Amino acid sequence: MQVGIRSVGTALRLAESVLLAGGQRQARRNAWAAVCENRRYAADRERDTVPGGPVVESARR
Repeated sequence: MQVGIRSVGTALRLAESVLLAGGQRQARRNAWAAVCENRRYAADRERDTVPGGPVVESARR
């Protein structure tokens, strides 16, 4: 495969895209996993809340 490289910047961008392609895919997978985990956490938190709101105990007795 022969690519016409016109500048050092182009060569660096090409090398970066080849070397980091797998890392970018992994980063995307990690980000999506974090989004899904946050959604599950929010759903659990919403399910566990009391319909009338949180119960606040009075500090005065």
